[in-house]
Amino acid sequence: MRRSLRLLPLPLSIAIALPALADEKPVNWNLCPATDALPAWAEAPPADPAQAAIRDQLPTEIEGDALTGTSTTPEYSGNVLMQRGDQFIGADSLRTDTDTGNYIAEGNIRYSDSRFRVSATRAEGNSQTDSHRISDIQYQLIDRRGNGSASSIDLQGAVGQVHDSTYTTCDPSQVVWRLDAPDIEFDNESGFGTARNAVLRVGKVPVLWAPYFKFPIDERRQTGLLYPKIGLSGRNGFDYAQPIYFNLAPNYDDTLTPQIMTERGVAIDNEFRWLYQRGRGQLDTMWMPDDKLRDRDRGRVDLSGYHNFNRTWQARSNISWVSDERYVEDFSSRIDNFNNSNLKSTVGLYGQGNNWRAGIMAEHYQLIDYTLTERALPYNREPRLYVNWDKPILPWLEAGIWAEAVRFSHDDVRLKNADYERTGVEQQMPGGSRVDIKPWLSMPLTGASWYVTPTVAWRHTEYQLDRALADNLGGDRSPSRSLPITTVDAGMFFDRETTIDGKPFLHTLEPRLFYLNVPYRDQSGMPLFDTRAFTFSWGQLFRDSRYTGPDRQNDANQLTMALSTRLIDQRTGREKLSASIGQIQYFEDSLVTLNNTEVPVEQGKSAWVADANWAITDRWTVGTTYQWNPSYKKEDLASLRATYLLPEDGIVNIGYRYRRNPRSGADQLEQADLSFLYPINPRWSVVGRYYYSLLDDKPLEIIGGVQWDSCCLAVRALARRYVRNREGDMDNSIQVEFVLKGLSSIGQNTDRTLSRAILGYNRDDLYLVPPSRSGVDSDDYDPNQIP
Repeated sequence: MRRSLRLLPLPLSIAIALPALADEKPVNWNLCPATDALPAWAEAPPADPAQAAIRDQLPTEIEGDALTGTSTTPEYSGNVLMQRGDQFIGADSLRTDTDTGNYIAEGNIRYSDSRFRVSATRAEGNSQTDSHRISDIQYQLIDRRGNGSASSIDLQGAVGQVHDSTYTTCDPSQVVWRLDAPDIEFDNESGFGTARNAVLRVGKVPVLWAPYFKFPIDERRQTGLLYPKIGLSGRNGFDYAQPIYFNLAPNYDDTLTPQIMTERGVAIDNEFRWLYQRGRGQLDTMWMPDDKLRDRDRGRVDLSGYHNFNRTWQARSNISWVSDERYVEDFSSRIDNFNNSNLKSTVGLYGQGNNWRAGIMAEHYQLIDYTLTERALPYNREPRLYVNWDKPILPWLEAGIWAEAVRFSHDDVRLKNADYERTGVEQQMPGGSRVDIKPWLSMPLTGASWYVTPTVAWRHTEYQLDRALADNLGGDRSPSRSLPITTVDAGMFFDRETTIDGKPFLHTLEPRLFYLNVPYRDQSGMPLFDTRAFTFSWGQLFRDSRYTGPDRQNDANQLTMALSTRLIDQRTGREKLSASIGQIQYFEDSLVTLNNTEVPVEQGKSAWVADANWAITDRWTVGTTYQWNPSYKKEDLASLRATYLLPEDGIVNIGYRYRRNPRSGADQLEQADLSFLYPINPRWSVVGRYYYSLLDDKPLEIIGGVQWDSCCLAVRALARRYVRNREGDMDNSIQVEFVLKGLSSIGQNTDRTLSRAILGYNRDDLYLVPPSRSGVDSDDYDPNQIP
């Protein structure tokens, strides 16, 4: 009896095999009725994964209304029940032969465990030869949605055949789609099955036919076809990509994706992944011979990975290469990719301890903007070594040091004409080496509602320049600069309890002063390798340098005055309102500049910087950033963003952005952005985005689409018009995706498009902290940030 009880659920491995290909995206089952194809049986024990884990160690209990026959051929009849752990079998009658191993179960056969329920009319077989046949099967998954049927299942050990099986995640009363397979063979030991003449039906219409394919029936990966990606656009034409998955080994695999674009040609994309105990990696490549768009071969290589030597040291790489300067533009439909003029490749060794960080790396840049020359590229840092150490010495005294050594090189500049064609003329860009050292002492003094932190640092920077570069800068091949940096950061915290509309709030006022003093040093003989000016912002009010790198250290005698306030709901801890305003008072002119590429800082006051966020209601939130320049009597920057949460996960976003060029005073950017997800009813919703440049008087991206959702099927259709290159030319595309819930999706990844275009399309995205855009690399320590 233990034998038959153990083997009865084995045929279900193939009955539920096809949903093993289920898509990983979260889906909404709210439209599904609460009923199951097979409701739980009152006699069955509750699903318990803990009992399932030890079921083989538990005894089998059998009972029935009557027991007849002999000791070797017992016959149970009337409400026959068997149970072992989480497993349950019920039948009208059960006849067994303990000598031969034969058994027959008939009438209202019911089986359940922690994963699924099964009903059948008859089960017979031999427990000694491990052969079984089960007829007229219905099944219902418990640990996930899914149900189906099979006319019969034949088992011989771990190998079996399923006849006339079906699978769907739909409710039996609303079968929108169904997968039929008249003949399936499976092998539980190898972990895969083979289906013949499988048909996917939407309604009664067959939409996909597979004469033969293999698929996994457990968690083991298997080689085979993945679902295709289909699209249509004005640039590519009809676009079809067919991923092929290769399970090469338990710790590495490969996905080869041939792609056909009717307007451009054939491409082959490949993704190779590997994993081992101390690291992992991925190699992505693409090759497209004779792209009709540019009449040339195209290609891409991306290599990323890491290796952990121990708990302290890790090697990382992120290497990228493309075949030409227009590759990113031609193979990407994302507007923000046009803001990048280069690809960065990095290989390095990084370490981190309790009080230190260090790294040695090499960084190289490749041009991907055809309107520019290599002169626009940053200098390669090959290699770069940095060390950062800081430690409290006393309760009121901290010490630290930042040190960096870099060798800078640059690709030769190949000049272009007005049509962006190479002229054949090349110019060299000489480089050099740089050492930057910045030790510091800080004295953090704090109280319950105040703090004062004086800090003194000494910054020494010296170079060894190539002769050609030194000649351009005055002839000194070893320029250097040393100077002290003094800062005092002080602030107070005031708070009071208040009531607004009968609700208790905590109201805070947080004034802050930040004084910076740096003497002037002539730096005209020093190069500009990796240094640029920070974009003026709230964070810039409290830095000890307005530059990102050490090639320039501005002189300063200035005081920042800032005030922040917050309104905190004492019942929930959420911020109802936060607002900040600040300004720098320059007591002297700053003489250091970036070789006439920035506006000199004059004595007086900087622009006012203000930032506010207001949760008007639980659904309405508004945020704004504003900079007012008293010298020009005009704003330098303005942005407004508002979000309204609609019922049923709907959302509306409104945004406005403006920026003025600080050097010329001309308008640099002015954009408006509207995006939304609007549910019409539980099944239908519309999505859209209108992203418009007011300065250019033209749209940047327009998206319009509809979504239809049912219990087990979702359909998204999008029409998109967007800027496709730096000249502002527009392209059109149509994206359609069918999401078979619990199986997979067919078509283009509309979810990725909408998640990028509509903030909050996936509601969890609203609560993610956006990455910093200060310009400091994640692998870098920023020596200009106050400790």
